[in-house]
Amino acid sequence: MRQKPDRGDTVTEQRPPRPRGGRPSKAEAAKLERHILETAANLFATQGFAATSMEQIASACGAGKDTIYRRYPSKTSLFSALMAGLQAEVLAELEAALQQDGAVLDRLRRYARAILAVNLRPQLVALNRVVLSEPSALGERKPDDKDPIMQRLTGLVEEAQNNGALAAGDAAFLATQILYATSIRPLMSKLLGETDFEEKAAQDDYFCRAWDLFLSGAARQG
Repeated sequence: MRQKPDRGDTVTEQRPPRPRGGRPSKAEAAKLERHILETAANLFATQGFAATSMEQIASACGAGKDTIYRRYPSKTSLFSALMAGLQAEVLAELEAALQQDGAVLDRLRRYARAILAVNLRPQLVALNRVVLSEPSALGERKPDDKDPIMQRLTGLVEEAQNNGALAAGDAAFLATQILYATSIRPLMSKLLGETDFEEKAAQDDYFCRAWDLFLSGAARQG
């Protein structure tokens, strides 16, 4: 059963003003580009990948089909561009979470908590649901693709290891375990339409307990 989309995730009726004539300026072209991607994101999130057509996207954003196809030769390329753009925005936001000074474990903790907050946003949950249910939306992906978010998380783990704050070991494996411990359960809950982590207080409580357990381990001491 699909969740009803939040009011902020519904398709907007507003359309950007059309240029009066001639070649659009760079600012106008960039504005149209953002509008196309935002409109496509709303349609994909509410209808799914297969049920959304390029014609629907063109109609909803007030652009001609030729305008859409000049930028994106296929629906898959449009969806991939959309996800790449969202990832870039997320990366910038996650990096901002590290601007505060502090011990490496504090920075690692802030970064992991920011990942959880981003993953639970309604639109990203909806788009991740599309990716999981319709893998063809992303087309063929190279097996050596690297996730920059995980690379950054791994780098923070390595820094903590070098400072003696975490035990030595495979940094990439430890980074994956941090992600699983602090983010995957709430994300899966949201993907399944559950409401256990709707409130920030519930997210904070889960994250703190998962983080403490990761740092201390689950083995009985003594």
